[in-house]
Amino acid sequence: MSFLNYHHLRYFHAIVREGTLTAAAKRMGISQSAMSVQLKELENSLGCALFSREHKSLHLTEEGRMVYDFAETIFRTGDELQSTLQRSQARFNRALRVGCVATLSRNFILGFLRDELMDNASEVVIHSGSLAELLTQLQDHTLDLVLSNRRVKTDAANRLECREVAEQPVSLVGPPRLRLRKKGFRFPEDLAEIPLVLPSRESGIRKRFDELLNRHPGIQMLIAAEADDMAMLRLLAREMNALALLPPVVVYDELEAGILREVYRVPELRETFFATTGKRRYPNPLVEKLLRA
Repeated sequence: MSFLNYHHLRYFHAIVREGTLTAAAKRMGISQSAMSVQLKELENSLGCALFSREHKSLHLTEEGRMVYDFAETIFRTGDELQSTLQRSQARFNRALRVGCVATLSRNFILGFLRDELMDNASEVVIHSGSLAELLTQLQDHTLDLVLSNRRVKTDAANRLECREVAEQPVSLVGPPRLRLRKKGFRFPEDLAEIPLVLPSRESGIRKRFDELLNRHPGIQMLIAAEADDMAMLRLLAREMNALALLPPVVVYDELEAGILREVYRVPELRETFFATTGKRRYPNPLVEKLLRA
């Protein structure tokens, strides 16, 4: 009776991930010739070729694709086992590892996680990065949850679930010293005369704002600054004599202190926040508790 050698399977998995024998060997810390031998032994034990070789390139055979899919499941389960055990042995009774897109409002993050942050029995670990980086960590089981202001595409292959968890209004805010018409602010007419601080063109808010202004072709905006980070937008809103387009939650403290004022709430604009989780056999109970709340 033959047994599957999981070391061989791990090497095969690395070859597919890295794309070449050379890159996989370097990642696994062995020679290319040793990697080739390990692959050959796996193919012999399974009784089929896992790669076809065309123009010095490796291409998965149909059997190779099937073996790779099984390997993904096997190693994902192993990573999940380690993750679950490490969490149970942690200093805190419970641990929650959250990834937050770097451009996300810090006030929103604090509000969303407040209950767990205030729970002395829980440890909350927050990582910041790009959405792509965080989703990779989520799939590698080093994160339990990813917060973003963009919906994540989900399908059976990536084993992710994405749900809307909050929605915030979007406003034009500015310092009290900013001069406006005595009869009140007119939207969008007055935007032709007042400098603006806007999110970058990649932002969903900015795209919808531009679409809104395109309905009024006679109005040319005076763009003083753009930023793709909510923390930078918050700083620019405080320091510049201009109107800034952002969710009021971003500048909640400044609005409360009178450093900024809400000039106009744009009814057509909302910022939506999403939570993305991975499909797991042993989900972190804190995640579902947080999402229910």
